[in-house]
Amino acid sequence: IRDEASGYNKNLFCIPKHYEEDLERVFIPHGLILDRTERLARDIMQDMGSHHIVALCVLKGGYKFFADLLDHIKALNQNGDKSVPITVDFVRIKNYC
Repeated sequence: IRDEASGYNKNLFCIPKHYEEDLERVFIPHGLILDRTERLARDIMQDMGSHHIVALCVLKGGYKFFADLLDHIKALNQNGDKSVPITVDFVRIKNYC
């Protein structure tokens, strides 16, 4: 997204009532995020080959993205020619500094 991008009008989207007053515009539509997450899963599977995948989620903010990414990886793992072992773990960080 370019710095000068103005985003999309929020009236083009279904915004939950409790967010309506807080939002002015939508910069990245949900469908685009899902598409990029699926592409990232495909890239990971291609790059890892048959190597074991260790997936580490930083709680709390990354959980939803992490779950969506793992869903795509698992689908590729089930529908692909080979199955790659995946280990999942979580870490909670008190301070990001």
